[in-house]
Amino acid sequence: MNDNADYITRHFAEHMEAVAQSAGAITPALSQAAELLVETLLGDGRILACGNGTANTLAQYFCTCLLNRYEHDRPALPAINLGSDATTFAAICRDSRFNETFSRQIRGLGKDGDILFVVSDDGNRANLIQAIQAAHERQMLVIAVTAGEDRDLSALLSNRDTEICLPHLSPGMTSEVVLVVLNSLCGLVEKLLFGN
Repeated sequence: MNDNADYITRHFAEHMEAVAQSAGAITPALSQAAELLVETLLGDGRILACGNGTANTLAQYFCTCLLNRYEHDRPALPAINLGSDATTFAAICRDSRFNETFSRQIRGLGKDGDILFVVSDDGNRANLIQAIQAAHERQMLVIAVTAGEDRDLSALLSNRDTEICLPHLSPGMTSEVVLVVLNSLCGLVEKLLFGN
């Protein structure tokens, strides 16, 4: 086997191991998060999502699957990625308020009955911390998908919130496992709302 084939085989094996390890650790939280999402959607609430860097890309994917479809044609579900509006994001940053990139939008758009859905591969981002604080000010629930060893975000979550806390993985592997988590949530939401 050449070096490329060896790398590919090893990567796939590590991926399968990370997914299996994570599934055992997060299944109860994943189920609870899906139920909170469905309860919010049935109550005419919206999902406001945010994340930084790669996590923002994953938050956008999640919102796209809810707005459009995951596996089945069905009505659109209200989900907004706060990191997708480059103009708004840049305007807030221009005014030297990077830490408010999400919290400012939550204060303008969020309401009681909505959910803030945070994707974090680090857990130490000041703008995500302020987003959670703003969501709580608006009486919003928070679902956080977190990874890494130091989780400042975890300390902010209330007993009404849900954290899907992944085991410590490499950054690349974290993104892969988060994608599996998001696909599971989308599939569960479709199943609970619309049946098989």
